[in-house]
Amino acid sequence: MWPVAILSGGLATRLQPLTDALPKALLPIAGEPFIFHQLSLLKRQRVDEVVLCIGHFGEQIRACIGDGGRFGLKVRYSLDGERPLGTGGALKRALPLLASHFFVLNGDSYLRCSYDEIETAYAACGRLGLMTVFRNDNQWDRSNVSFQNGEIVEYSKSASRNDLAYIDFGLSMLASGVLADYPANTAFDLSAVYQDLAARRQLAAFEILERFYEVGSLAGIRDTEAFLSRRPA
Repeated sequence: MWPVAILSGGLATRLQPLTDALPKALLPIAGEPFIFHQLSLLKRQRVDEVVLCIGHFGEQIRACIGDGGRFGLKVRYSLDGERPLGTGGALKRALPLLASHFFVLNGDSYLRCSYDEIETAYAACGRLGLMTVFRNDNQWDRSNVSFQNGEIVEYSKSASRNDLAYIDFGLSMLASGVLADYPANTAFDLSAVYQDLAARRQLAAFEILERFYEVGSLAGIRDTEAFLSRRPA
């Protein structure tokens, strides 16, 4: 299984005051820090290596997780440095710790899907990237994806149109080379990378049929808390 980069460096301003002194990854959800749920789920998916891209309050995350041994994982860390690098800049900085291909997971997402199936689809698609998508119809968040025949046609974090019925599920796969032309130690959003790949017809789509859970909003926290509280061990 290819390694997983988790984007956990955001400021989480939407969740203040919950995140005034605590990173989003460590918010207590169903009795333990959210990232514990993420890492336990990754282990059940046969993931072995994780790179945590951290920034704001990142040392709290490192102190809590350590080397990942308690989860049966090898966990390493990539720090933004003196200023936030955004999701794209943080991933670019983490490349030396990753492999030639890797998963990218949103730091606030809890996703029940088959990493084996996604990895197989990525290997078969012949493209530089693959984005998991879910038919959302603006239900849990604003839909931002259009895809046809297994290929992302459009990805937009700002547009809101009827034909964008799907949403980025929160998990992708990339070849490390897609970030080669982006500047190091510079802030940029990963959405720009996805948009460029889609424009070049290099971004495949993999549809997930089960809804996502997230802790990036108060409503998402309530849903995720309820789901994880009733989930069998």
